[in-house]
Formats: sequence, structure tokens, C-alpha cells
Amino acid sequence: MTTAAVPLRRRVLIVKTSSMGDVVHALPAVSDMRRADPGLEVSWLVEAPFAAIPGLHPGVDQVVPIAWRKWRKTLWRAETRAAIGRVRDELRRAPFDLVLDLQGLLKSVLWAKQARGPLAGYDAASIREPAAAWFYRDRFAVPRDLQAVERCRRLAAASLGYALPDTPPDFGLAPPPGQWQVPQPYAVLIPCASRPEKLWPEEDWIALGLHLRAAGLLPVILWGSPEEHARADRIASGCGGTVPPFLTVADTAAVLHHARQVVGLDTGFSHLAAALGRPTIGIYCDHAPGLAGITGAGQVASFGGKGLRPARAQILAQLDQHLRLGGDHT
Repeated sequence: MTTAAVPLRRRVLIVKTSSMGDVVHALPAVSDMRRADPGLEVSWLVEAPFAAIPGLHPGVDQVVPIAWRKWRKTLWRAETRAAIGRVRDELRRAPFDLVLDLQGLLKSVLWAKQARGPLAGYDAASIREPAAAWFYRDRFAVPRDLQAVERCRRLAAASLGYALPDTPPDFGLAPPPGQWQVPQPYAVLIPCASRPEKLWPEEDWIALGLHLRAAGLLPVILWGSPEEHARADRIASGCGGTVPPFLTVADTAAVLHHARQVVGLDTGFSHLAAALGRPTIGIYCDHAPGLAGITGAGQVASFGGKGLRPARAQILAQLDQHLRLGGDHT
């Protein structure tokens, strides 16, 4: 009696290492490719601080974390070279049917080349760093004027040979219960930014918090550094809000998932909130939202631009619109 051979699963490695918002924007591509080929085995190479995000997508089978931002400063150290060697061994343990560079940078190509398998990415006219395209076996044209989520979806579809779905992006996130919970209806404020130019005035955040309190929502103010913690404390003190302890990315995802409303600066957690389907308002003070504006299945809006700080009244008006629509949540 002959036993039918079990078909081998196709293995794909996604290279999208940073930043948090960029990692979030690549998630719908996984949903698309798994629908096109349910038997696909998907691995994802990502910077360690953001590793929890692809890990929240049930379509990602393996997350391979790296610490390149840290390692590149200490390449002469034996422990750094050993850590890089361990990641390289993991990437070369078994061949991939496709290595898909969704980042499009020389640094991402450097890591993509460590894996065994044909490398695909954007062509030279579509990519952020044209020199990176020289290293791809397969190159695909994807218009640069498309939103970041759409670019990732198109490149994945072209690389794997399936028709691009005409459905809205499915971020596919399944957040955990979380270790820190709020026992009353709440909204999340995210006044965190990587540069001072991105900040919005504290008095405006306080006014926003008071507005939310009047609407029956407790303002929860997130933070990620000592300086941001102090800022969060000042805002919470001014509006009667609360400040959580330091949260992991996974625990923050859980807090965002249960929020009735989220308002945040141009930061990864604002994009994560929208990806979780939360009503989200993005405040951009250092560049236009453009092709990286807030995107998600819920009510979303982005305001501001380069040197164009959104007015408090503008954000409050949008917030009122969201609150009138109910900010539905289960």
C-alpha cells in the first residue's frame, strides 16, 4: 500500500525590521498571502523591540528578532559577532522558497542575504534606496505614490503570484489579554515622540483629556522613556487621567485594543491602535501624513504637516465626531 506524499509547505521570510509603524503597515500583506495559500509558512525578521507585533498575527509562524540598531555600534565585540552569527545560523537552517524584502533599504538587503532563498523586492524606480534593488533576483514595480500598506500588499502579491485582493487591509492582529487593565471606559493619549519637533503642546493634551473626562472616558496616558513618563504624569495631573506602569509592546496592544478612543502623535503605537480597529486620531507636527497616515478599519483621521501643528479646536472637533459615532467596541 502506497502512502500519498504530503505536499511540502512553501516557506517565506519577510524582512521588515523597523520602525514600529512600518512593521504594522506590513501586516495586511501576511493576511493576503495566507488567504492565497493557507499552507504557507511565514517567518518574519524584525528588530527585537518590535518583535511582539508580527507575533500577534496568527499567520506568522516564526519571528526572528535582531538587534541591529544596537549591534552596529559594537561590531568589534565578540559577543556582538556571536549574536549575529546565531541569527545567521537560524536564517540558514533551512532554505526559504522566497525572501521578501518589504523594507527596501541596504540594511534590510544585508540581512535578507543572510537567508537561503531567492530574494525579491521593489525595482529601482519603486524603492527607497535604489542600490538595494541590485541585490534582488526578482524586482517588481510598485508606484511610490501609494499608501505604505498598499505598497506592501502589492509587492507581496506580485512576488508570490496571486491576485491582489480588492478587500480592505486586514491587519489580522490578535492581542493578548494584557497584564495591566483599566476597570472603566477609557481613552488612550499617546504624547510620545522620537524628536522634539513631533511634540504637541502639553496644555493641548490636558484640554483633550478634560474633554474626554467630560464624555465619561478616563484618559490613559502612555509613555516609553523617563522623559515621556514625566510628561505623562504632568498631563494626567492636569486632566485627572491615569498613567500605567511601563508596558511591553504586547501589553500596550492589549490596552489599545480595549480603548474607546485613541489620540496620538506620529508614533508606532498610534498606527498599532488603528490596526487594532480603534477609532484613532493622528497628530503630525513634523511632516505631512501623506502616504503613512493613520490607517485602519475603524474611524481614523490624520492632521498636521511639516511645520503645521494641528490646532486644538481641530482635534477636538474630530474627537467629538468620533464620540458621536459611538466608538463601537466589544
